[in-house]
Amino acid sequence: MNHEASRSLYDRALSVMPGGVNSAVRAAPQPYPVFVERGEGGHVVDADGNRYVDWICGLGPLLLGHDTPEEVAAAVQSRAAEGPMYGMPSEIEVEHAEFVSRHVPSVEMIRFVNSGTEATVSACRLARAVTGRDKVLVMQGGYHGAQESTLVEGDAEDASPSSAGIPQSFAEHTVPVPFNNVEAVETAFEKHGDDIACVLVEPVQANMGIVYPVEGYHDALRDLCDEYGSLLIFDEVITGFRVGGLGCAQSEFGVEPDITTFGKIIGGGFPVGAIGGKTEYIEQFTPTGEVFQAGTFSGHPVTMAAGLETLKYCAEHDVYEHVNGLAERLREGLSEIVADRAPGYTVVGSDSFFKLVFTRADGPPQGGPCRNGCRQDPGCERYGECPKRGTDLDRAETERYARLFRPEMRERGILLSQNQFESNFVSYGHTEADVEETLEAYKHAL
Repeated sequence: MNHEASRSLYDRALSVMPGGVNSAVRAAPQPYPVFVERGEGGHVVDADGNRYVDWICGLGPLLLGHDTPEEVAAAVQSRAAEGPMYGMPSEIEVEHAEFVSRHVPSVEMIRFVNSGTEATVSACRLARAVTGRDKVLVMQGGYHGAQESTLVEGDAEDASPSSAGIPQSFAEHTVPVPFNNVEAVETAFEKHGDDIACVLVEPVQANMGIVYPVEGYHDALRDLCDEYGSLLIFDEVITGFRVGGLGCAQSEFGVEPDITTFGKIIGGGFPVGAIGGKTEYIEQFTPTGEVFQAGTFSGHPVTMAAGLETLKYCAEHDVYEHVNGLAERLREGLSEIVADRAPGYTVVGSDSFFKLVFTRADGPPQGGPCRNGCRQDPGCERYGECPKRGTDLDRAETERYARLFRPEMRERGILLSQNQFESNFVSYGHTEADVEETLEAYKHAL
């Protein structure tokens, strides 16, 4: 493939944008990123005219793919034609809120914002105000946006900022514990329980390799929060309306959080975030409560139309059957390939997302109950060596993925996540042919 146009654009970008990008992960691909010209179904075409099967899907928001269905496109165009935005309420905000509250078990009220980061920032502020406490318990390897309270590293007794520019005093109010380790959470509560405002957790750790929860993990978190008077916050920015369908991951795991944060799919491909939950908590936001929260572009009519029509389209068509079926074929096909060519690697994912993690396990390849992606099942022969938390991926072969594997897949017309940690996503625009082409590329690239 010829990549001269992408190279030239990146050269220009380096002169006017830090790292040549507007979000750090986009600079990860070696030796430089693909610059996209347009999307078509489950594919993108780059600035050089190369066509790829696109499993990045905007890092998750594009559940329907790049070709917007007529109903969604019409709603977006209509709202845009009526005016960019108003700074005043509009009916479409109410309709979208009603739809979400009907389908997501724990959501009685919702406040729309502009990004997943903004949603988690506001959720933490809300939890602190409701409980009168300061500490936020988070999972090591989890990601909750670019916010000071969760950009931390270390453990419950020695947390420190993971980014320059964050005072140590912020990290002192954050309690990081290992994901999937109930005992560690219990110990943290025993020591800090009276100060813990909330537990903030991704139902599936989806920003560091896709780590599934062990059975009963979220139930244990729910019980501990109830016992100590803390709030349970599910960060469903990635899993929302992808895992568990319209009911989100909380419906799949049968656990109701007090607060849920959303992003990505809920905006239909446009900038969005949201905080939903029980009325008694969400009403604490201004103007009905004392927790300040506001935003000029919140509830933007174009975003609201795109998000609502996307979810309505999912409700009325076979979207989840289609995307989950293709993802299952991908995961099972990858399990077969890996068992033969790289038995130390681990296939992960559920519903409509997937990943091959370059782990360094010494045991037999995964199989049986985990053939369709690691499920933390003790019945799998690889149970003792599969990633139990996102931080386990730090021991994976990240350089092999970045410098050898992903560039080879790109040359074979397949675009995968920009690094070893991010998820790959299936969209309604993908086809069985895309799956078979991708599996064939994996065979050669591995």
